[in-house]
Amino acid sequence: MRGGMDKAEIYSKLEDEARSRASGERNPIANAANFAALMWALLPDINWAGFYFKKGRWLVLGPFMGKPACTRLQVGLGVCGTAVAQSQTLIVPDVHNFAGHVACDITSNSELVVPLFKYSTILGVIDIDSPLLGRFDEADAKGIESLARLFILRSDDVT
Repeated sequence: MRGGMDKAEIYSKLEDEARSRASGERNPIANAANFAALMWALLPDINWAGFYFKKGRWLVLGPFMGKPACTRLQVGLGVCGTAVAQSQTLIVPDVHNFAGHVACDITSNSELVVPLFKYSTILGVIDIDSPLLGRFDEADAKGIESLARLFILRSDDVT
């Protein structure tokens, strides 16, 4: 892993840094921008990290790091849309074997999508892509789920 740190250390550092950056800041766009930058800086072997925010039946692109991305994804389609429709985190080891995958970047091979829950309502997702097959596991899911909870706790609703 990055700099000799294991996943637990990376996610602990990521959460600490995110908590510090969000201290006193309630704006969700400002917080999402810093959280995306921190994921980009600290997570190894990724090629995209960012947010999509739910607007009706669409997920609309929010702050991110990486190549330009799809600006709108339909709820229920692709990995992000399916995570929202199923109200659950999705770990996809090979996106090319995911029915209905939306290829915003053809160099991405695996994906992790974590819904942003406020109570039982989904406000959006954190999405992370990797050029490596099988890059994400349960430790990554737990780390990003914790980051998602912190984002919701420290941010006003996205409108």
